[in-house]
Amino acid sequence: MTKDLRTFLADVVAREAGDLKRVSTPVDPRFGITAYGAWYDKRNQYPALLFTDVAGAELPCLSNLVATHDRMALALGVPVDTLTRSSVATQGRSAHSPVEVSAAPVQEVVWRGAEADLGRLPIPVHNELDGGPFLTAAVAVMRDPESGRLNAGIYRHHVYDAKRMGVWFFGSHDGGTIHRRYAAAGEPTPIAIVIGHHPAFLMGAVSRVPGIGGEYEAAGAFLGESLEVVPALTSDLLVPARAELVIEGHILPAEMAEEGPFAEWPGHYVGGGLKPVIEVDAITMRHDAIFQDIQASGREHRLMGALPRIASIHEAVRQKVPGLRAVNIPLHTRMHCYLSIRKELDSDPTRAAFAAFNTEPENLRAVIIVDDDIDVYDEREVSWAIGTRFDAAQDLQVIPTWNGPGGLLPTNWSYDAEGGRTPRRSSAVIVDATKPAPPVVFPPRARVPEAAVAAVDIGAVSDVTSVSELPWQI
Repeated sequence: MTKDLRTFLADVVAREAGDLKRVSTPVDPRFGITAYGAWYDKRNQYPALLFTDVAGAELPCLSNLVATHDRMALALGVPVDTLTRSSVATQGRSAHSPVEVSAAPVQEVVWRGAEADLGRLPIPVHNELDGGPFLTAAVAVMRDPESGRLNAGIYRHHVYDAKRMGVWFFGSHDGGTIHRRYAAAGEPTPIAIVIGHHPAFLMGAVSRVPGIGGEYEAAGAFLGESLEVVPALTSDLLVPARAELVIEGHILPAEMAEEGPFAEWPGHYVGGGLKPVIEVDAITMRHDAIFQDIQASGREHRLMGALPRIASIHEAVRQKVPGLRAVNIPLHTRMHCYLSIRKELDSDPTRAAFAAFNTEPENLRAVIIVDDDIDVYDEREVSWAIGTRFDAAQDLQVIPTWNGPGGLLPTNWSYDAEGGRTPRRSSAVIVDATKPAPPVVFPPRARVPEAAVAAVDIGAVSDVTSVSELPWQI
């Protein structure tokens, strides 16, 4: 069976009852959808949430779909231990080129003209100070006018009214390059915004693919099959045939509008300003389409961004330090990176850290390097390594102006008492929490022998439920 959002939802329900929850009471798209995600988050629970009655909208809304490692592992067809502890979730996968098909469920319903109204969709306002509704699980597809290659990426889209929305191409995003090339020629940029597909398709869209294009092929690698595509109705773009919904439009070559504010993944309001404007030409969808959303600055937002970065960092660091063992970007912060290495030279930690920084120059604030006996997925282990193997006087390196000015992180701005701000460069740190390289002898770590732990007879352990069971008198 060809994979799409619906096949994945069926997999989720079959794997574990209760992992997908239906919210049947009416909810307001302004904070009502994200309020449920926040309620579960406070209880450290992250079910997928399907809202079937969103006020003013004609479609249901799905949120929190891949907010857990378990569901992401299910989407990628790997054991969860492989996903969280393996270096590269796509290891051994081969790219699959997209294949054009004639059947297009995503074009069963077509809205044009006045019908193509963004207000008919259940687009949430996510957080308290947001400037309006935002598309967050939307994959923007564009074609590079120079190479002709299709490019896909997830950007944020601020919905202004029924027909217009902003788009922010942050930093060196390829989508921004494509738009600038069209705009330089005075031409509108054709764009198709894809909403609702298998999580593996989204992973392909956020993959760190070299150069412009290749995301459809990466999606095929994650899916384990070719992505089925069909021509868009208003441009020469190819869109996923089994998506839930596609918004077709064009980016105006010269017009800009104020975008934001919007709570990004670091959990703060940053960015914004004048951004390019998209005009909607048509909306196509399945006859019973499901609108998909990612809760902004929530767990799903961070997880979707962290996994492809772990893969790209691992590959970059491994080329510089072959003794690399594992990479972790903690789920609670995408600004930190933990690397465990089998240290052979005292220069290995610095080389590893700079390889990581060069892979993620816009996001990383701290790289912590530990030895290969430390589990980088256990915060207690990393903290213990810092406490016992790190001397700030000689093991801390501060890179004064590493990160470029502005962007998503609040430390990339200077603030004044009147509420104004100006972009500035900010620093990063390398924390070397490794033992000295051989042949230096470092104090050994205390451990109970593994053979002794394996020999524990847990069947002989029972609960003490009464003081009368104790072998002494109180």
